This record gives sequence, C-alpha cells and structure tokens, in this order.
Amino acid sequence: MRVGGRRNPEINSSSMADIAFLLLIFFLVTTTIVNDKGILLLLPPKNTDIPLIVEINERNIFKIRINSSNQILVEGEKTDDLVKMKVDIQAFVLNYGKDKKSSESPLKAVVSIKTNRGTSYEKFVAVLNAVQGVYHDIYANNISLSNEEYRNLDFGNPDERRLIIKAKNGIPMNISIAEPSNL
Repeated sequence: MRVGGRRNPEINSSSMADIAFLLLIFFLVTTTIVNDKGILLLLPPKNTDIPLIVEINERNIFKIRINSSNQILVEGEKTDDLVKMKVDIQAFVLNYGKDKKSSESPLKAVVSIKTNRGTSYEKFVAVLNAVQGVYHDIYANNISLSNEEYRNLDFGNPDERRLIIKAKNGIPMNISIAEPSNL
C-alpha cells in the first residue's frame, strides 16, 4: 500500500493460520493426558429386583462409622488413630475364634464402613485405604514379603500369580461399604 508515494512495510500474515494449526497439532500429539483411575471397587449387580439378605453374626462384623464432622467411631469408640485401628482390624480378622468378641474366622470376618452424607471424601478414602492396607499387610505376611513388595506383584506373571493366590488363601477381603445415612 502506498501513502504519499512511499510504501508502508507489511507483514504477510497468510501463513500465520498454518503455523498456529501446526503448533496445535504438535501440542496435541506430544501432550500426555493422565487418566485418573479413581477408587477401584466392585459394585453390586445392577439388577436390584431381588433383595439380597445375608445373615451375619454380629460377632463377625467390625464396625467403623464416620460422622458428618469426619470423626471416626471404631466399634462405638471415637478415635483418630488409624494405626491403632489397623492393629485392631488385623487382630479381629486373624482371631480364628479365640476371642469371643472378635470374628470366628477370617472367612466370616467383615469390616463394615458406614459414612454420613456430610463425610468428606478425603476421610472416607483415608479409612478405606487403611482397611485395605490391613488386608495387604496380612497377605504380604503370609508369603514373607513387605506390603510394597506384595502390591508390586504382577498377576500376569504365573509365578507371582501363585504367590498372590497363596497369600490370599482363606482370607477374603470382606469390606462392606454401607449406604451413607443422614444421621
């Protein structure tokens, strides 16, 4: 473009769209997107037409309640000590009928977690992780490994699969997560 006989310098912007498009493609291809796994839980079957009623002896249930203030009640007693709770759960599961106040056997032992609708997810996940950690500790001890070594075993490897099955023999991870209440 000429103004007063002089030519104004212009930047050719016709290829800018091409460059922006190439940069967009580059970042889409090179960016890794982390997939959150969430909480891995086995959910009940979708068909709820038939009510499932299971009779469980009160002796075989270890009760954990979390109220709306995120206070933990273990067997009716308030606690914030997850380490003590883990020791109590392990003693409950591995009782083998010795103590009349604890479970009859690991096969019948159930750890029940019940929350309030106001309970924070962080507190629920912390308690659930602690309970699952107890079972992983038990399994690891059964095959003389640390918890971390046990958790790193690969179920796809036949030798390690046999170790996992041996570790869990007779001790199912019976964790009951009750529907939250408004109380």
